Amino acid sequence: MGVSNNITAVLNFIAFLCSIPIIAAGIWLASKPDNECVHAFRWPVVILGVLILLVSLAGFVGAYWNKQGLLAFYLFCMALLIALLLILLVFAFVVTRRDGSYDVPGRNYKEYRLDGFSDWLRDRVTTSANWAKIRACLADSDVCTKLNQDYITVDQFLAAHISPLQASMIVQVITTQPLLLLWGKTSSSTWSKFRRKYLGMGIMSLPSSPPKSSAMSGCCKPPTACGFNYVNPTLWINPVNQMADPDCYLWSNDQSQLCYNCNSCKAGLLGNLRTEWRRANVILIVAVVVLIWVYLIACSAFKNAQTEDLFRRYKQGWV
Repeated sequence: MGVSNNITAVLNFIAFLCSIPIIAAGIWLASKPDNECVHAFRWPVVILGVLILLVSLAGFVGAYWNKQGLLAFYLFCMALLIALLLILLVFAFVVTRRDGSYDVPGRNYKEYRLDGFSDWLRDRVTTSANWAKIRACLADSDVCTKLNQDYITVDQFLAAHISPLQASMIVQVITTQPLLLLWGKTSSSTWSKFRRKYLGMGIMSLPSSPPKSSAMSGCCKPPTACGFNYVNPTLWINPVNQMADPDCYLWSNDQSQLCYNCNSCKAGLLGNLRTEWRRANVILIVAVVVLIWVYLIACSAFKNAQTEDLFRRYKQGWV
């Protein structure tokens, strides 16, 4: 195996490694409760990652056993996959650029407006046929029931920081050590231990309760402007200003209804989708930069390998 083929084999191994975080990001997205309910968003990243993995393996085999045809197939397919990944990144950035969240006076959480999100995202979620399925899926999940477990008093609830996503969240903590990523379901007791540890180090501040998701903000409680009185996180009574928002009339204390028919619930779901895709985009951007670098060097190594092969044949008198 020539030097150029050795280089190409190593580069394909790097490309193979790059496919792993892409697949992991896709699986993370697909595992989110809201993505489980919005099926169109679940698998494109996973599929692209698997295809990159398979093409990288083909390129490695072609380089290791000097199969020029397989290497040419690898270069063509990898160029196509990188282009698709770039298109997906640009598209995801464009459709998630607008943020429908807004601050609520006197609250640590945000609420969400449907018209604050892109038209494309709204069309995927808010049509009658799509929302009927999504609503049933959300109602069957434990998104709202978790609130009653985590927040008992009104002070705890109002002090909560609603930032997508609580069901499987990422908490980034900057310390003198590398970035710590806390993944998974986080109960109030676990959060309290985590908070005491890092506050004790005197290096950061954290909210007193774990972040809740924007779906919880939109689907599990009425809009703050309605002026409902708190009984528990999913039970609100005696609104002061029902005229403030059409969603005020749609709120129900029936635990199977809540605000699942509200525009704020649709907006909360879009808020989750937006946040999750923007987090995944960070991984995808790093991966695509490495893949482009690997691909350019692989193209050069492929040309050199062809030159080496031609020179070898010439020395052997074949040309």
